[in-house]
Amino acid sequence: MNDVVMKLNADPYILSALQEDVTSEDVSTNAIMPEKRLGEAELICKQDGMICGLDVFKRVFTLLDEQSDVIFFCEEGQKVHNGQLLGKVIGDIRTILTGERTALNYLQRMSGVATATHEVVEQLQDTAITLLDTRKTTPNNRLFEKYAVKVGGGTNHRYNLSDGVLLKDNHISAAGSITKAIEMARNYAPFVRKIEIECETLEQVQEALDARADIIMLDNMDHATMKKAVERIAGRAQTEISGNVTRERIGALKDLGVDFISSGAIVYSAGILDLSLKNLHPIEGAEG
Repeated sequence: MNDVVMKLNADPYILSALQEDVTSEDVSTNAIMPEKRLGEAELICKQDGMICGLDVFKRVFTLLDEQSDVIFFCEEGQKVHNGQLLGKVIGDIRTILTGERTALNYLQRMSGVATATHEVVEQLQDTAITLLDTRKTTPNNRLFEKYAVKVGGGTNHRYNLSDGVLLKDNHISAAGSITKAIEMARNYAPFVRKIEIECETLEQVQEALDARADIIMLDNMDHATMKKAVERIAGRAQTEISGNVTRERIGALKDLGVDFISSGAIVYSAGILDLSLKNLHPIEGAEG
């Protein structure tokens, strides 16, 4: 995550997370460490997976105290293993104690999403299919979760509602038909915007083709219907599969010849990667 994105977009969320954890003071830390003292703690991996969110982890501590430092012994997107020493946090012991949970929350969550995404990407590596995420993200954590999808080897679908035209079932109902919805979107949206539309039946697919949709999403169709839909589209529009796409189901979708598979599950069903900040100790001889 580059410095501009961090400062403009990530920092406000990280500060909000810290404010959630410290409303007035860190009572526990202030009780046992009333004055500044330099120390260090070790970041340890407790589960095999893919690490993601190192810059965010570090940023938690530097926002609390710009003199904090984090040294990593791994790189973003690297596969890590149980028992591996991933890095060290060096700084005021009070800062390390106060920022520990928030920093780990981000790193564990982002690493979990990257790991889950990578597992699916590996299943698709012998195909030309691109794995997409969705907007089914944790409120106020979309920036971090979508970044983790990219680190895991996936591709971001639209970031938010301003990012592109995707006409779903309720848009179609509101407009009156697929044809009308596509016509209205084409007249309203900028020239550079592609128009994607959700279809649930072969009849809707045909209507979307006749209306010249750019991307046709095959939503919650059974396997046989999707196969017929792809044959009917025959390259006249890009194709995407969506709806109940889990890691377990990906293998059965590979033979359909679609361009994209979108999965919300790689984010909302992802667990965390078990990480720990341990062995905090003062640095002997260091001045406070």
